[in-house]
Amino acid sequence: MTVYLVGAGPGDPGLITARGLDLIRSCDVLVHDRLVAQELVDEAPHHAWVVSRDGVDQQALNELLVRYGRAGLDVVRLKGGDPFVFGRGGEEAIALRQAGIETEVVPGVSSIAAVPAAAGIPITHRGVSDRVTIASCQGADGSEAEYARLAAIGGTLILFMGLGRVERVVEGLLAAGLPSDTPAAAISRGTLPDQDVARTTLAHLSTASTGLAGPALLVIGDVAALEVVAPCRVAPLALDHVA
Repeated sequence: MTVYLVGAGPGDPGLITARGLDLIRSCDVLVHDRLVAQELVDEAPHHAWVVSRDGVDQQALNELLVRYGRAGLDVVRLKGGDPFVFGRGGEEAIALRQAGIETEVVPGVSSIAAVPAAAGIPITHRGVSDRVTIASCQGADGSEAEYARLAAIGGTLILFMGLGRVERVVEGLLAAGLPSDTPAAAISRGTLPDQDVARTTLAHLSTASTGLAGPALLVIGDVAALEVVAPCRVAPLALDHVA
């Protein structure tokens, strides 16, 4: 039997891959993240064990996956976005491999591009930005050197898990020399029906993002001033219509 590390996509349940949905519908055990759409969790078979990882630390979660895998069960570990983009999928894959358990990674649509796209922001655009840098605000050490590196790279800066640290991020990037009028956006609950987008400049990003609900993605760079299409919601997919 196999443990599948499956990406659920950025929020809208219709953005899961066909492969991921098939595996959910045929699994023996579904271990899911807190932010995964309930519609996807509900697709698990009636006989399946459904386990939320909310409140379970990473080491205990790794051990849980190994235990289910050794029991000869087909296990879906359902993770928001893509398993290998700030999802600790690599840690889980290593633990499973070391335990000798067959593992398959099923990539998911990552928030990196999907969330800005749902807000009408392309993360690259000819003549505007030809590079993208992603970082996690939770993992960042916040040093002057780190902000200096981020400010010097150019192009588009995508910051995950930044809503609770937006003031520090703004201060750090401004101190590192990024112009105060650099376009910026905070996108709350991207691709979901209650998506909210605050477009502003770097200097005003903290104020503009006040009151936004998490999770949120920060986009900093000239592309944040573009609006190539009207901010949109991805049309929810009727999962029972998917073969």
